[in-house]
Amino acid sequence: MKRFVVVGLGNFGSSIAEALYGQGHEVIAVDPRPDAVDRVAAVVTRAAVADGKDQESLKRIGAKGADVGIVSTGDDITASILAAMALRDLDVKDVYAKVISRDHARVMERMGVTETVFPERDSALALASRLSGLAVLNYVRLGTGFSIQEMAVRDEWIGKSLRELELRKRYSISVIALHDMLTDEITSALDPDARLKESETLLVAGQDEFLARAARQS
Repeated sequence: MKRFVVVGLGNFGSSIAEALYGQGHEVIAVDPRPDAVDRVAAVVTRAAVADGKDQESLKRIGAKGADVGIVSTGDDITASILAAMALRDLDVKDVYAKVISRDHARVMERMGVTETVFPERDSALALASRLSGLAVLNYVRLGTGFSIQEMAVRDEWIGKSLRELELRKRYSISVIALHDMLTDEITSALDPDARLKESETLLVAGQDEFLARAARQS
């Protein structure tokens, strides 16, 4: 089990926090907005209303020496930079940052973050790969051997429900959202009995070996 610190609880940060916790990891979720913290409180180890840019605040809630830090502060580039610096100063081993532009990515990379994530670019690449017939599309890698990936709905899965497919039981992976590539809509409140469509992809979380196995087999 690893200890993750997620700074910023918008759609991206809260989805990652919930997925990591669902995989059995310790997850500390941080945001200055009480409503954002309340939304994830039940699906993480610890949720705190705190300033993710402040080193002392992060230290008090258990961030020091964590295995992985994830910075997802929306469009606030300054907050993103300061949060990443604070995590590095607290000896967090790997720091991943959501970025909003190539310039933002360059700044974070020069600071020495482990990896940057550019959702808009990744979505475009995912669509291209989906149209090319690839089964698994890399979304974001979080630490050694663990990823959140976008997986195409395989031909044999089309028309079946998540309940029928039993992906958690069969492959030890968690489906955290559906992405309809035609409408670009992402659904996180999943209906286990809804029938999967060819135009959809699955956002799934799990160990790389299990994700690869799910991509290879029906």
